[in-house]
Amino acid sequence: ENFKALKNEGNDFVKKGKYEEAVSKYSECLKLNARECAIYTNRALCYLKLYKYEEAKQDCDHVLQIEDSNIKAFYRRALAYKGLQVRKKTMAGI
Repeated sequence: ENFKALKNEGNDFVKKGKYEEAVSKYSECLKLNARECAIYTNRALCYLKLYKYEEAKQDCDHVLQIEDSNIKAFYRRALAYKGLQVRKKTMAGI
């Protein structure tokens, strides 16, 4: 029950663009149930919005270990890799 409430609060924060707050709620959810793939993909989305590509990639990797055909996880991991590549090129250019 608490899990569902935290997940809904996290989702509401995402809708409002409050990604830091959403990450916090999703992280609390994972303390209650670490096997819920949707929470990891939701948190990965927040990390992408916050330009935290490494964290997003780790969440997606985790999902794919549990559920190797999770489309959201594949897609968001690809976005994370893309973000990491752009960052690397930007750093190299400095």
